[in-house]
Amino acid sequence: MSIRILIADDQDLIRGALAALLGLEEDLEIVAQTGRGDEVAALVAEHNVDVALLDIEMPGRNGIDVAAELTNSGSACRALIVTTFGRPGYLRRAMAAGARGFVVKDTPAEQLAKTIREVAAGRRVVDPVLAAESMGVGESPFSPREAEVLAAAADGASVREVAARVHLSAGTVRNHLSAAIGKTGAGNRAEAARIARDRGWLLDT
Repeated sequence: MSIRILIADDQDLIRGALAALLGLEEDLEIVAQTGRGDEVAALVAEHNVDVALLDIEMPGRNGIDVAAELTNSGSACRALIVTTFGRPGYLRRAMAAGARGFVVKDTPAEQLAKTIREVAAGRRVVDPVLAAESMGVGESPFSPREAEVLAAAADGASVREVAARVHLSAGTVRNHLSAAIGKTGAGNRAEAARIARDRGWLLDT
């Protein structure tokens, strides 16, 4: 029995390379591909997918939210995160969302194929280096609002612009930014956003 695979990655070259490499394995069958996270669930249902390989940062919906969607829907499809962004915070969030595995894109093809088989069999597979790092970094210290405000301010927008984006007063935005800066030990909000992204505490959709 072949393992039916969906590949979701917004980079055409990466998606094509993964499909070509995995297609060489006799027991792996690529049945669907997409560059958007919000198309995954429908394709999984349409093609009876066993394992969905999900990038994290994709248009429409990020891979972690897609993993949660598949888990919460009761789908038999298992989510495997395959990403460039090997950040400890992402690993924690992905596994909490129901992903069965988490590896980085420079994983050798043979090892990735083995990981897919393990995930299809119901086992969890996590990059051991990332697993160790995630223990040291810990979970995000931000409240949901603090994370939302810091993400909205990460591009250098003014407090007034951020307030309009997140529908809060300018004073409340300043308070949330101050709290986020303090929790990261940063000197300013740009540094706080950088630290938070490096640790996987902020996630774009």
